[in-house]
Amino acid sequence: MGKVLMKGNEAMALAAIKGGCDAFFGYPITPQNEIPEYLSYHMVKEGRVFVQAESEVAAINMVYGAAGAGARVLTSSSSPGIALKQEGISYLAGAELPCVIISVMRGGPGLGGIQPSQGDYNQITRGGGNGDYHLLAFAPESLQETVDIVKQSFDLADYYRNPVIIAVDGLIGQMMEPVEIDKEVPKKTLQAKDWAADGHSGERGKRNTIVSLHLDAYDLERHNLKLKAKYDEMIQNEQRYELINIDQAEVVIVAYGTMARVARSAIAALKEEGINVGMIRPISIWPFPRKAFKQLPDTVHTLLTVEMSLGQMNQDVHLANNGRLNVEFYGRAGGVVPETQEIVDAVKKIVKGRNQ
Repeated sequence: MGKVLMKGNEAMALAAIKGGCDAFFGYPITPQNEIPEYLSYHMVKEGRVFVQAESEVAAINMVYGAAGAGARVLTSSSSPGIALKQEGISYLAGAELPCVIISVMRGGPGLGGIQPSQGDYNQITRGGGNGDYHLLAFAPESLQETVDIVKQSFDLADYYRNPVIIAVDGLIGQMMEPVEIDKEVPKKTLQAKDWAADGHSGERGKRNTIVSLHLDAYDLERHNLKLKAKYDEMIQNEQRYELINIDQAEVVIVAYGTMARVARSAIAALKEEGINVGMIRPISIWPFPRKAFKQLPDTVHTLLTVEMSLGQMNQDVHLANNGRLNVEFYGRAGGVVPETQEIVDAVKKIVKGRNQ
């Protein structure tokens, strides 16, 4: 199959099937409804499991059960729905159960609106559930990149025995672009799931059990340290980013997802006016790509974080920068998408202030 024109949500759904998804459990919420709608037909057609649960809470607990039995499992939702799943996500991370979660972000807080937003950055990278846990989290920019990451995420989830979340905003979910669904993606060497509670005996001849409850404090501490070692491996190996036009740049924009697309247009417009601007585009938002900030040339004097939120990623930019460069911020909230000229004006203001 060559390139086909697809809507974002449907492309993600098909990518999940191509990635080996065995079962989907979810509940409708705008603007991700085309994902379960597409899967409700095609999963059954493929002989796989599709369940529209009675709620988001029910769906994430079904994910726990199916993942515990060794299945490759997907759930998807939008901002308030992901909030309802947070307890279950913490359970999944604590029990080391692999799954893939797609979050199509909308404006908030609360029910908010159905317009695209990036206001769930903290929810995704810090986690709304309890305890010391992390999700491997990606924030792609194009539909092709989104499709590739969704397909690969099932391998990554199995490799790390950890939930993987793909964060896109409503624009990416609703827009249409040509995608190559059968494009090859990197594979992981995976071990057999001899830990799964599938009725078979484990290493000690006893049936496997899966829990996230550890009543002895020292036992729970050992478990947390085991999880931390896994997260440290993710930090070392899964930082993903793109550096754009950074050679001789004086200002570097930091933006992800849809905002990176808008920033590309701003960079091109500023170049025509003789202002050289680059961009760090995080692809993984946890682990945050701190390595990228060590590759900036000496010509850079300012980082400009641009978000469809009020500065959630900006906290990570400050941490990655570690006081080296000036950091500025420009963002819109509530589902308002900044236009190219707004970013151009923000950069010009920085350059003008620097030259005065």
